[in-house]
Amino acid sequence: MHYHILRSMEVKFNENQGTATLQLVGRLDTAAATTVQDEINQALANTPPTAQVVVDASQLDYISSSGLRIILALRKKYPSFVVIEAQPSVYEVFDITGFTKIIQVKKALRRISVEGCKEIGRGGVGVVYRLTEDSIVKVFRDGTTIDEVSREIKMAKEAFVLGMPTAISFDVVRVDNGNLGLVYELLNAETLSNCIRKNPDRLEEYSLLMGHLYSTLHAIHVDKNNSTIPNTHQVDEEALLHCAKYYSKEDIERLLYIHRSIPQGDCLLHCDLHPKNVMMQGDEPMLIDMGEVGYGNPIIEFAHVQSVMDTNIFEQLVGFPKEQGLILWDIALREYFKDKTDEEYELIRKKIKVASHVRKFNWLSLSDSFPQEWIDECKGLIKERVTDHWDEIKKMCDEGLTF
Repeated sequence: MHYHILRSMEVKFNENQGTATLQLVGRLDTAAATTVQDEINQALANTPPTAQVVVDASQLDYISSSGLRIILALRKKYPSFVVIEAQPSVYEVFDITGFTKIIQVKKALRRISVEGCKEIGRGGVGVVYRLTEDSIVKVFRDGTTIDEVSREIKMAKEAFVLGMPTAISFDVVRVDNGNLGLVYELLNAETLSNCIRKNPDRLEEYSLLMGHLYSTLHAIHVDKNNSTIPNTHQVDEEALLHCAKYYSKEDIERLLYIHRSIPQGDCLLHCDLHPKNVMMQGDEPMLIDMGEVGYGNPIIEFAHVQSVMDTNIFEQLVGFPKEQGLILWDIALREYFKDKTDEEYELIRKKIKVASHVRKFNWLSLSDSFPQEWIDECKGLIKERVTDHWDEIKKMCDEGLTF
């Protein structure tokens, strides 16, 4: 992120996954307008007209007619341009001048506090808190854009219509630490991982539930020509290419070889379906964390979960001991593949293990702001998990990573 100090103004520029965000802080008056225009032009010098450009007005206290001309110029150059989180006084200027009729201007988000709220889930892109008795909030990590949050809502709604048992967010909020959040209405619900931790004697029951959830999802077929749900196979490949800056050329080529050995498919996939992303509302499971929903071959779903099973911080991520997780995973998969022989099942498990290397090493693409120690750890694991076993992995890839 770059910072530019300008008289009565401060401009912050950030680019993340194709979205260029300009945060305007202070008063965009006539005195500051010329310098602001120059700084914006410099910041967007390499941004093509097809890019998504966002002006974050959450800390903009005032805008003059000169400032409005800057906004209008951005709208003319970038058709998908949008202003977000305009404070009441600034939004009123946009509205009175008629700008809200020609430019998408979104009012400031409702602000909430999670101080004192119970944490009920934590993952790579956010933390989930119990907000009230009948609602929870997912607080996204630093660097998450409003565009990414809006995409998650959109995916959740379409997946719900297709038949995925998911909770729908009814409010996008700004949390007290400045991060974005999604509020879900979930009355007296708790994560399946918490249920397992509290009721270990019901582990088999919960494991079978997970197996049924996978079957329910994968029985839903996405009409690729009439859906905004993305092709997960394509998303994963783009993620690998994005990670080329972290790994060697040879490492990326091997990961791509594994990935391209997975056939295309059209099954609905959650792509992060483990017990911490399942909310139990009574006996009814509701899926949350819908940011990675897509369609494709079911092996991708299981590969993503396998990558979680193989992590050294399983209990920290999922919320109960890894020993229980391994039992749950085996029972859930055996339920899903109950028509397979033991020999066929063991081969499937090996294929899932190989396919999981894609997710283990492309997840760094989820954000460009992960700590360097996480990046270094991933770079160090490739030799141990892929390079040192390449002949065996390649042979399995050549046979085809499918069921």
